[in-house]
Amino acid sequence: CVDDNGTTLSHEIIPNKNACNSENLTWENSAMNFDHVGNAYLCLFQVATFKGWIQIMNDAIDSREWRPQAIVFEIVTDKKFDIIIMLFIGLNMFTMTLDRYDASDTYNAVLDYLNAIFVVIFSSECLLKIFALRYHYFKEPWNLFDVVVVILSILGLVLSDIIEKYFVSPTLLRVVRVAKVGRVLRLVKGAKGIRTLLFALAMSLPALFNICLLLFLVMFIFAIFGMSFFMHVKEKSGINDVYNFKTFGQSMILLFQMSTSAGWDGVLDAIINEENCDPPDNDKGYPGNCGSATVGITFLLSYLVISFLIVINMYIAVILENYSQATEDVQEGLTDDDYDMYYEIWQQFDPEGTQYIPYDKLSEFLDVLEPPLQIHKPNKYKIISMDIPICRGDMMYCVDILDALTKDFFARKGNPIEETGEIGEIAARPDTEGYEPVSSTLWRQREEYCTRVIQRAWHKYKYGEPEEKPTEEAVMEENGEPPNGDGNGGVVSGSINGEAGGDPSSTSATGGPLSPGCVSAGSNGRQTAVLVESDGFVIKNGHKVVIHSRSPSITSRTADV
Repeated sequence: CVDDNGTTLSHEIIPNKNACNSENLTWENSAMNFDHVGNAYLCLFQVATFKGWIQIMNDAIDSREWRPQAIVFEIVTDKKFDIIIMLFIGLNMFTMTLDRYDASDTYNAVLDYLNAIFVVIFSSECLLKIFALRYHYFKEPWNLFDVVVVILSILGLVLSDIIEKYFVSPTLLRVVRVAKVGRVLRLVKGAKGIRTLLFALAMSLPALFNICLLLFLVMFIFAIFGMSFFMHVKEKSGINDVYNFKTFGQSMILLFQMSTSAGWDGVLDAIINEENCDPPDNDKGYPGNCGSATVGITFLLSYLVISFLIVINMYIAVILENYSQATEDVQEGLTDDDYDMYYEIWQQFDPEGTQYIPYDKLSEFLDVLEPPLQIHKPNKYKIISMDIPICRGDMMYCVDILDALTKDFFARKGNPIEETGEIGEIAARPDTEGYEPVSSTLWRQREEYCTRVIQRAWHKYKYGEPEEKPTEEAVMEENGEPPNGDGNGGVVSGSINGEAGGDPSSTSATGGPLSPGCVSAGSNGRQTAVLVESDGFVIKNGHKVVIHSRSPSITSRTADV
């Protein structure tokens, strides 16, 4: 923005073009710009020579942060927001059930006001999401469906009189809004099975279309036969002025009805009727209205066997086959719902969207995941065995964790990714400075073990205590294996030499020899100390103790029981 003297005003004074025009000032483009390729090359050349690049940077910088959008984004992406919308949808459905015949004007006016309120609510939801998500909103099919429903609702509200008079009742348009209930599928955990069924139906559409063509061909042939033999039969039972073989259209309708095995017995009774009817008169050219038992039974039974017992059941067979395949795929592999669940829970641990979480939160994160990616606590040794990369600053990268969980899932299914190669990496590693692996969960465990070995050696050197030989548990711990072999910590038990009167110098709860400092005399008996990790806990049961340790170790810290 330039004033009358040709001075460029600061953006703090004139923030945008509208403010510049309102002050009757001139809004001019910078001399160096990216309006076309030539200017862009010249501009980049100037930047490459480090001349005037600060001004170009300021011109090309993003607009000021629009804080309302961030606030609205947090609101519309919250699960609570969707739950509230679902409640309004349920209330809308309830108010639609209140509509009745011969209602008073006041009653109808109240329903119209309620309908207008719901239209405003749903329209506001749509506008808020468009404001928060911008063009990303239209990438989701459910959102496109919501937009269509909102537009139809507004048309039904504004043009209700015109539509009711010239087209259809506005109630029909309000019914469309009930389809928003389908969005509940995104919130209800049990809807995964329904989505699997819908996926099976979608996969069955090509085969179902071919079956429909076959059924139409069968109905076409039998409609011609029916018109030839039973066009003039006497109306009786299932044959009347609507359902008969007098025209091709009526024949198709009747055959379609019988393809569902509905009313075929009444039709059979009419087409085999050879009594109480007028016989044909060939001299006068009168065909008569009698049926034929032989032709009628053969015609109808053959049609029922072909259409109902074979063709119609083919629909069920195709759908069941595709549903079984879809269910098997869901059970044997990971679905989009599983990955969506992963990223939704990740957002709770990484609200800033940095794609990293601290290493000390990894155990809790894996515990709160939902199956099949969930790894319950205690999961220390499972994390070690997965050998997940650790980045600088003890940060864990989102894709590294998901990659490890995916490989672990297929390994548990007996189909390791490394061996089959059926799926590649989940995503390419970022080519940014922020991603810098410096270790892994397995190497971190080995580093900690080496540290303890050095500490023991220093303690031996300083105090002259005899060296302890590494036990089998220590060797297993070094390799990231649980001492009890379950992969999730261990449970060991021992006895307290108190009221039981045991020998206090025998063994501790961990099974190792007690040091002299671990036993102290008491007035009512002896008190025994047990070795337990700082993140474990001890349960006393009479003279027995059970140690629940998430990371049992021969070098555990001591704690008096």
